[in-house]
Amino acid sequence: MPQTYSAYEAKARFGEVIRKVRAGQRVVISYRGREVAEILPLHPRGRDLADRLERLEEEGVVSRAGSPAGRLEPLARKPGALTRFLESRE
Repeated sequence: MPQTYSAYEAKARFGEVIRKVRAGQRVVISYRGREVAEILPLHPRGRDLADRLERLEEEGVVSRAGSPAGRLEPLARKPGALTRFLESRE
């Protein structure tokens, strides 16, 4: 959960805010009680996909999918449905 600072407080404690961001934390800035900005640490672009997915999981942005609940079936029952649909759009 990111820590929230008012705009006035963030200005007065800017060094503290930057230290938190450098440590990998997210900081939210509010103005008159409404959240208006979020300061996030920059991550190197060279990180591999597994590292990025792990970070997104930790932040609660994504979650790992379980196994499919059953057998996957095609949505279109008749062969050529996509072709007919695309032709009807012309």
